[in-house]
Amino acid sequence: MAHVVAEKQKLLNRVRRLRGQIDALERALDADEGCSEVMRLLTAARGAINGIMAEVVEDHILMHMVDSDRKASRSEQQAADELLDVLRTYIK
Repeated sequence: MAHVVAEKQKLLNRVRRLRGQIDALERALDADEGCSEVMRLLTAARGAINGIMAEVVEDHILMHMVDSDRKASRSEQQAADELLDVLRTYIK
C-alpha cells in the first residue's frame, strides 16, 4: 500500500478527527445526553468513517485496478470512473 504512505498524514488527520468524534459520543452517553444529540454524533462519526473508507477504496481502484504504469484504454478508464461514481454514491 505504497500509495497510502503518500497520503499518510492526511489519513492520520482524518482518523484523529474521527477519534475526537467517538470521544464526544462517549462523553454524551456518559452525561445522559438526549437521543437527538447522540444520533447527531453517531451520524457525524458514520460520515467520517464513510469518508475515509471512500478515499481508501478510490485510491485502491486507481492504483491497483487501473494499471498506472500504462495509459488505460478509454473503456478501462470509463469502467473505473463508473465504478468510482457508484462507490461514492453508496459509501457517502
